[in-house]
Amino acid sequence: MTKKEIVKAISEELNLPQLKTKEIVQKTFDAIIDTLVRESRIELRNFGVFEVKKRAARKARNPRTGDPVEVAEKYVVTFKPGKEMEERVRQMEEEDRLARTQENSASAAGADPTNSSSTPSSYPQGYGSAEPTTPNPINETPGHGQS
Repeated sequence: MTKKEIVKAISEELNLPQLKTKEIVQKTFDAIIDTLVRESRIELRNFGVFEVKKRAARKARNPRTGDPVEVAEKYVVTFKPGKEMEERVRQMEEEDRLARTQENSASAAGADPTNSSSTPSSYPQGYGSAEPTTPNPINETPGHGQS
């Protein structure tokens, strides 16, 4: 969702002009940023906590060349969701899991037992079988996810 979509939804719900709503939303975002810069932390009850933290300097690698690179310390903004947000996301997760369970049982009830896509033998080598697989030499070269 974009800021423009947020403005539109709020303006329709509260029956306010979009220009006025856009100004209010922008002022809210500006206030959050100003507070973070001034105080390094802002706690919005039932929503979450934004906090400015210093990330220490570290050594990294250039992914293209593999050369070591020094990354300077920097300030980053972190966010920890509040209890209400966590609970609503967890509830969404539960509803999604329940819907998938219902879909699976509905499709299993009307499933064709001769359909080979549901049998383990239709998986590519290494999926669900006890046979060892040979490593892919491409993934074992430096710079491809291994250090």
